[in-house]
Amino acid sequence: MINGIGVCFQQNGKVFHYNALDLNPKVGDYIVAETEHGIDFGEVVQGIQVLSEEQLKTNLPKLVRIATEQDIKKATDNRKKEKEAFGIAQQKIKEHKLEMKLVSVECSFESNKLLFYFTANGRVDFRALVKDLATIFKTRIELRQIGVRDEARMIGGLGPCGRPICCGAFLKDFQPVSIKMAKEQNLSLNPTKISGVCGRLMCCLKYEQCQYECARKRMPRVGKSILTPDGNGVVAELNMMKDTVTVRFSNGDSFENKVYEMSALEEFFQAQNKPDEAADMRTLKEARLAEITDSSVRSLKQVLQSDKEFSDQTEASKKKQEKTKVTRESNQKNERQYGQPVKREKTSQIQKQNRTINKAESNKQEYSKVEDSRKYSKWSEAVEKAIQDNQ
Repeated sequence: MINGIGVCFQQNGKVFHYNALDLNPKVGDYIVAETEHGIDFGEVVQGIQVLSEEQLKTNLPKLVRIATEQDIKKATDNRKKEKEAFGIAQQKIKEHKLEMKLVSVECSFESNKLLFYFTANGRVDFRALVKDLATIFKTRIELRQIGVRDEARMIGGLGPCGRPICCGAFLKDFQPVSIKMAKEQNLSLNPTKISGVCGRLMCCLKYEQCQYECARKRMPRVGKSILTPDGNGVVAELNMMKDTVTVRFSNGDSFENKVYEMSALEEFFQAQNKPDEAADMRTLKEARLAEITDSSVRSLKQVLQSDKEFSDQTEASKKKQEKTKVTRESNQKNERQYGQPVKREKTSQIQKQNRTINKAESNKQEYSKVEDSRKYSKWSEAVEKAIQDNQ
């Protein structure tokens, strides 16, 4: 079993979990712990929770100690140093005429690094600025570009609701928010009404999105014809918060709207959506017939394909037999002419000569289609040369 606690190193920053060991710190106590960037000073924001090793995917880092008076004084001095560095950095940015906005400065607990957070529309060449700051503070300097949402969380402020912005009060991680959420919640798509102080869509649109999605699955869509206690009507509007449906009825040339509780319409939805057994049987028969028809068509296509392949194989076999027969007759003719069986070398020479002549004849047919006399004369020379070489 492990005693885990939640520690926050920045104001309204992300909560990191640590192994408390035998120190047993309380909520609000200051501690010193090891982080990825070295030893840091933080505050306990979550009390001790007993966790089993099975619940932990990785080993929790351990605390170094509970902060002493010297540690607290050192952290206070670092906060003062951050304010001084902020003013100096702003002055240097103006001198270098850089298009960037300084947001915050963070000093490490051991005072060996200053981290400057800034925002900018694009890439900024701040190498000269870093050299000037390093010369002034005699320590390691790091500049980090952040987005507008991180800027709003660091600075803080009041939202359109009049309360402190969520990211600066309790949100630890930003969740993706899309304009689709505003549409599903029937909100005005005016950017000034659905955007926060950062200029992005408000994070609170994500809070009730799951409830809206579940309610939308239960309720009919707008424009659908439904059955109500007063007859058939068309859905005109949905109110997810009140769980009501506005239905429009037609009375001649005029229309009338009525609001119904969703619970009062569920019985009618079940009756309307209950399938007719006879209709189901007809649909089943039609589907079965279509399946049989498709199967027959596929079988017929397979048979036709097999017949075509068989005919192609038969035709190829016939051509091969005819070629073998012609070769045999040619050999027999040569045997009768020479009065003795033709030797293998003589036979191969004759076959080679026949192939050369056949190739020349085929080339002649191709060249005869061309009107260029130069190509035709070149073909004639090639034929005569081939016959002379074979002789």
